Amino acid sequence: MRFLYMKTDFAFKKIFGTDGSKDILLSFLNAVIHFDGHRIEDLEILDPYQIPLVEGMKDSYVYVKAKLDNGTYVIIEMQVLNVEGLEQRILYNAAKSYSIQIARGEQYAALMPVVALTLTDFIMFKDSDDVRSEYRMKEVKHLRDYNGDLQLVFYELPKFLKTVDELETSEDKWLYFVKKARNLDFKPATLTSIPEIDHALDIANEDGYSCHDLEIQHKRMDFIMLLRGSIEKAKADGFAEGLMIGEAKRQNEERIEIIQHMKAIGITTDEIARVTGLQRDDIEKIDGK
Repeated sequence: MRFLYMKTDFAFKKIFGTDGSKDILLSFLNAVIHFDGHRIEDLEILDPYQIPLVEGMKDSYVYVKAKLDNGTYVIIEMQVLNVEGLEQRILYNAAKSYSIQIARGEQYAALMPVVALTLTDFIMFKDSDDVRSEYRMKEVKHLRDYNGDLQLVFYELPKFLKTVDELETSEDKWLYFVKKARNLDFKPATLTSIPEIDHALDIANEDGYSCHDLEIQHKRMDFIMLLRGSIEKAKADGFAEGLMIGEAKRQNEERIEIIQHMKAIGITTDEIARVTGLQRDDIEKIDGK
């Protein structure tokens, strides 16, 4: 058996964001979010996933949004690249989901809590070895919660190092599924002991997809790998700084080649600008357009 790479928008939304995957999302959220000791029994997936008309991947992240049976909104996001402004965007999206619940003139008491759950495929908080981090608004001296309506939860997948034989909790098993499903060639009993993970593995099995669907998935994977490699090279070479001050001809030719490669697989100038932090005009000059 061969399973989808879970960190693309195609696979992540197929597993967690379709009408037929509500049981999967319920099990996953109950495993990784601590709802003050309560289990969520039902939820509504907002804007269920449909195959996009535009098949090129447009972002370095993908999200699913749900409304729980207690009224709480949850934004589940997979972030594959540590791009500039990430922390601000996560906070902005949570705050926006909180504020848009009511129209002008309606009662603020009607606002329901929002949880932003972010899984990262990179180390985000380098000063801690914890896989899971949780943030809320607190009083500085006594660390009392303000009201708990905004909650940010992070899972840094590179810090999760358990093998399949070391998995104990449902949290362990779901994290292993998200991080390692692509590396499996069968369904381990350790994972299928949770029926919803067994269901998720069935959905993730590539045998159930057409060649067209798999081509979309592979384009997403290529996009991620190329951008990841380009960002690492940019860091090593002083990519953005070098473009601003004009480096040696040989180095500039290497940078031009990277951008041309990105454009060759359908990445737009705006996407390159967002990922690299460069100005659109600078990118167009480098590309000769």
